[in-house]
Amino acid sequence: MTDYERIKKAIEFIRSNFQQQPDLDAVAKEVYLSQFHFQRLFKEWAGVSPKKFLQYISLQHAKKLLQQHTVSDAAYETGLSGSSRLHDLFISIEGMTPGEYKNGGEQLQINYSFAETPFGNIIVASTAKGICHLAFADDEKEALKQLQLQFPKAQFRQVVDTIQQNALFIFTQDWKDLSKIKLHLKGTAFQIKVWEALLKIPMGDVSTYSGIANTINNPNASRAVGTAIGDNPVAFLIPCHRVIRSTGDFGQYHWGSVRKTAMIGWEAAKTNPEN
Repeated sequence: MTDYERIKKAIEFIRSNFQQQPDLDAVAKEVYLSQFHFQRLFKEWAGVSPKKFLQYISLQHAKKLLQQHTVSDAAYETGLSGSSRLHDLFISIEGMTPGEYKNGGEQLQINYSFAETPFGNIIVASTAKGICHLAFADDEKEALKQLQLQFPKAQFRQVVDTIQQNALFIFTQDWKDLSKIKLHLKGTAFQIKVWEALLKIPMGDVSTYSGIANTINNPNASRAVGTAIGDNPVAFLIPCHRVIRSTGDFGQYHWGSVRKTAMIGWEAAKTNPEN
């Protein structure tokens, strides 16, 4: 098992047995580790103890966040505080031209590569203008097939380029020398508007589908917003995982609900580290 696979298994166990409030020993045994080694592994991965992490992925914590914050808060428009939120200032979207959008990427040269992240393997793809695709790749062959289906007429080359490397700094928070991340996306005007709204949700915070609809000044479009969020072609960089149900339940995620839970908890831990 990789570290993430152990963490994923631990989260699945905690979620399935939440009512019994399993102790550290019970969770450690589930991933075949001693209490000591599991505690150390979890702290290295998340930056906080399993107990603290459990608080971050609880329904109560999610409800508290929803009470405290909304995407339309003026603070999101006027500036972000702390280095943990710098990445929100670095990402911008350029939509593909109508021709690029309609012809399946004809004449586009797309570089792609695979890389490890705290949440498992990913496939990341880029054009000369920016990142066009990022998805979790539990099965690399299937992940490549899905990329090619998005751009059936493009030319593909497996190579790591500077655009990809720059974007992957987002997972390490090593943003000191980071230039602005450009996204070159295939989407309708409405989809891009929704994706831009997602970029305004700071790390460690969450919003709801109705909250995003209000942000784009279309309060009756919650269902359409949900569809646009589900069509997000760039995992994590466009943080669709930060959108949850109004009840506080995390809901589903294109790349797995447990992965979404892990991402929300991991980000909460990075913005609220233990002393």
